[in-house]
Amino acid sequence: MVKLTKPVIVLFDVDETLVHTGGSGARSWKAAFEKLYGIPADIGAHSSAGETDPQVARATFQGVLGRDPSDDELSKLYGQYLLHLADDILTSESYRVLPGAENTLLRLGRAGVTLGLVSGAMEGSARTKLVPANLNRFFIFGAYGSDSPDRAELTKLAIDKATRLHHQLTPAMVHVVGDTPHDMQATQAAGAVAVGVASGHYSTDELAAAGGVHVLGSLEDPFPGL
Repeated sequence: MVKLTKPVIVLFDVDETLVHTGGSGARSWKAAFEKLYGIPADIGAHSSAGETDPQVARATFQGVLGRDPSDDELSKLYGQYLLHLADDILTSESYRVLPGAENTLLRLGRAGVTLGLVSGAMEGSARTKLVPANLNRFFIFGAYGSDSPDRAELTKLAIDKATRLHHQLTPAMVHVVGDTPHDMQATQAAGAVAVGVASGHYSTDELAAAGGVHVLGSLEDPFPGL
């Protein structure tokens, strides 16, 4: 049995862990490609859940245009994506906060746990997706796909940022909550404690097999260490 210890830091993924955007991200990537290149690109055909925004943008660009994008082209694509997302997220009919998310954040905060984000979304995208749910108020810091296209590297960066708030912190004192095998594997590579939540497209068994130390059916389940 895995020993339950209270975490010092808990880092949360955004998409399908805290909120379901109702396809807002995919619609916004599609709109960005259409505006810049006249091609309504489908990111689902070129990427998978848990990949970072830079990975999604590059893979989709290669898939629909048949070549690598330049840095300038990616910058323009990111800009158009964020502009569209800021409007779309506010009118997304299927947007919802996932069960137990807000209560879990409240309980962790009351227990003295420092909360952060670790998301493959760019910082602007991750924060925008939390606006309709008013969840940004819980998070002190974070690391994002705009910090690194590599999920393991950005998880390590988030832990490094956390050490500036807690000087005696070790990775083992950090829980990282996510809904995909990518999240579990990246957390494991960073030396932190992976907490899987089966609120997205993957089962508890799949998350455990990918390295989830603790696996929850949803954030309505008791959080490990509390």
